[in-house]
Amino acid sequence: MALSALLPHTTDRHGRPRNTPPATARTGQDRFLFMGTDFGRPRHPAWSQDLLRHPTATVTWRGHAFSVHARRLTAEELHAARPGILAAVPVFDDCAAASGRDTRVFLLPPAHDSRLPPVTSTRPRR
Repeated sequence: MALSALLPHTTDRHGRPRNTPPATARTGQDRFLFMGTDFGRPRHPAWSQDLLRHPTATVTWRGHAFSVHARRLTAEELHAARPGILAAVPVFDDCAAASGRDTRVFLLPPAHDSRLPPVTSTRPRR
């Protein structure tokens, strides 16, 4: 299921803070995927451009804020993550098709996590 209780705090192109809740899936303890579906609109959501420019952000999850360092998934990682993405956001493919663009999906591990293994599964916990 998509998580609505996760709130990212990114920085826009002018250096101002931005708080926008994207479609999110949890991939492990304190690791999340952000999906830039923007409900099928033709342009990428502004927060995804913010993360490309400034990959360091803060997220708030269950009342705790922590720093993350975002990176966009590679095509191979996106393919591996697809089952979990669809479990979290069943309309992901519909939104991606309607947008006519490549939907940006970011992995957001804690900034202190230097291991950063590739995404192999995003099955949500039940």
